[in-house]
Amino acid sequence: MFVKRYTTVGLLLTVVVAVVSSGVVAHVCPTVFASTQKQKPTTPKPAAPSLTDPSSTTQKPATPNPLSHPASRASSPEEVDDDGDVIRVTTSEVLLPVTVRDAQGALVADLTRADFRVFEDGREQSLSDLALRQVPVDVALMIDSSSSAAASFDDFRRAVGEFAARLGAEDRISLLKFDDRVEVVQDWTLSRTQLKRSLQRITPGVFTRFHDALYLAAREQFGKGTQRRRAVVVLSDGIDSGRGYASLDTALRALLEAQASVYVISNTEIERARKKAELDTLLAGDESAVRFNELRIGDLRQGLKVLDASERNLNALTQATGGRLYKPKSFAALDAVYGEVAEELRKQYALYYTPTDAERDGRFRRVRVETKDGSLRATSRVGYFAPRR
Repeated sequence: MFVKRYTTVGLLLTVVVAVVSSGVVAHVCPTVFASTQKQKPTTPKPAAPSLTDPSSTTQKPATPNPLSHPASRASSPEEVDDDGDVIRVTTSEVLLPVTVRDAQGALVADLTRADFRVFEDGREQSLSDLALRQVPVDVALMIDSSSSAAASFDDFRRAVGEFAARLGAEDRISLLKFDDRVEVVQDWTLSRTQLKRSLQRITPGVFTRFHDALYLAAREQFGKGTQRRRAVVVLSDGIDSGRGYASLDTALRALLEAQASVYVISNTEIERARKKAELDTLLAGDESAVRFNELRIGDLRQGLKVLDASERNLNALTQATGGRLYKPKSFAALDAVYGEVAEELRKQYALYYTPTDAERDGRFRRVRVETKDGSLRATSRVGYFAPRR
């Protein structure tokens, strides 16, 4: 079995980080997030979103990339042979997956093309005649396999097995784990049996290279092309150890370029409940006991702040890519959560349009989707990068 390990991609990440830090990426939620890097004065219109929350970032180590060979690129989903069921899209046509929910949060799956309006950089676009055709989805399943998450492995395996069974026969899955390295445990496959075997090979590690994992999933697993819908479904608290090479902004840009939606099943609520219970117990002691445990109390309070910051970042990440953030209160609830993700992917609309702006300038273009029924909420990614000549 061929297993790829992505421990670092030094040169590639260095180039992309340089692009991000030069001001290409701007803010998605300026009232909540602030960039940790100085921006050079530029006048892009519009800029891609940024996520960096200074309260949750750590300094990157100055050590050089220990890998002497960069990770090899996985075959992109469009490179495999198809049997005619996969729809070929012209290079100028934009594929925009859209999820619609009613006021109660229930999925709405009976709309027609006439029910949608799509705007690019503020200008309304005309949807094509093939706006609601069925398009298979490629799902990159990812798990935080750091030692702190090891208790979730059995629940994760069971939930993923059920998740895969609910997808369509043409929907493909790859499986990645990340700790102190990022590893492709199972490359793209249609076989649910093969995926089940691969789930048994997940073992715990240390640290959490969350940003590198997102970046590499976007760059190495998806590559280029938009002939299938793309989704990343990741189980993690989103707290990066700061030992990798990608930032959250870098990962977001890569995900937007790959046109992948991110669904995060976050264990922040589980960790928050555990830390808060311990903190309350320590604070309930007498004055001398509280003084004795002062350092631990400080660590727990800081840990709660980090969880809050991570949740804000994860929420912005999923919103920017057209995905969703889930916060189960126990690992036993993973079955239900993964089931919800599978249902959303099944009931997702695939809207197509040819942009009125035909320039192939590589510029980021903001996209907004509306429904004619104002009581419905349409969710999609915030935009895409136009192709270059």
